[in-house]
Amino acid sequence: MVRDGYIYGLSLLAVAVMLRWATGAWAWGIVPLLLAAFFLWFFRDPVRVIPAGAGLIVSPGDGKVTETIAIETPEGRRQRISVFLSVFDVHVNRAPIAGVLSRICYQKGRYLNAMNPASAERNEQNVVTVRGVGPDIGIEVTFKQIAGLLARRIVFQPREGQAVERGQRVGLIKFGSRVDVLVPAEAVLRVKVGDRVKGGSSVLAAMPAGDQGPQRQAFVVGVGDRA
Repeated sequence: MVRDGYIYGLSLLAVAVMLRWATGAWAWGIVPLLLAAFFLWFFRDPVRVIPAGAGLIVSPGDGKVTETIAIETPEGRRQRISVFLSVFDVHVNRAPIAGVLSRICYQKGRYLNAMNPASAERNEQNVVTVRGVGPDIGIEVTFKQIAGLLARRIVFQPREGQAVERGQRVGLIKFGSRVDVLVPAEAVLRVKVGDRVKGGSSVLAAMPAGDQGPQRQAFVVGVGDRA
């Protein structure tokens, strides 16, 4: 579980106990107890099996694929995959490839509904570029943590220049949000609009060489391996 879950959950449990002590009836503590249970569930952080193999790009977050589109960027042509995270999805974010964080850029913005295409440019967001190393060498992937209508805080723990493993926990977006992933134009998409994906374990795209190369046994990022 993410630390925030314990902070919110235990605080609300304390409120429920205080209300019980002050009023002599547990009925006054029902609402904070229900809220405590919700926060403990919302900030869950399940173990994920991380696929291994050259050139695989995994989803940074859980949710539903809402868009796959070719776009032009200052760095050239890219494919963008958008994943919408509802309030019911796991909100822990993970690194899409193994690499070095070459650029991290946070920008303030609005809080449009994350389903709105305009949110990709106008909303509060954290833009992270990863340059591949090891099995992902030669790949550059950019992903955005985008705040949504309810989301009011983007969390990202690693620093620029730090190395990350594919599927490593790197942060979260609280209470409904969106992640956009920009992959190379030549990458072969493994998902389509409407698909449900899981952060760290669902492959969004693969480089052509990755599809042809040998696949090694998948490994597991354990609960203790937090970013």
